[in-house]
Amino acid sequence: MDIRPLGDRVVIKVREEEEMTKSGIVLPGTAKEKPQEGTIVAVGSGEIVDGKKLPLEVKEGDNVIFSKYAGTEVKVGEEEYLILKQNDILAIVEK
Repeated sequence: MDIRPLGDRVVIKVREEEEMTKSGIVLPGTAKEKPQEGTIVAVGSGEIVDGKKLPLEVKEGDNVIFSKYAGTEVKVGEEEYLILKQNDILAIVEK
């Protein structure tokens, strides 16, 4: 990947939403809700607090749930990613 986030930011590959409901109704792009779950593909170097660098609590490969309207969407090549701060991550999904 060609993106390296800075500071306490992370890059997330957002999980794709299904195009069809359980009852078989196909949803158009405008009717779909923005997904809030994804996989971290890159992490920054850490947050600076009181002059000390603190490592991030998340790591590459973690599946996470993030705030609904958080971050900035970017496109690198054909792939779309979301860049957001660690504070916008609500939870790590453990399987």
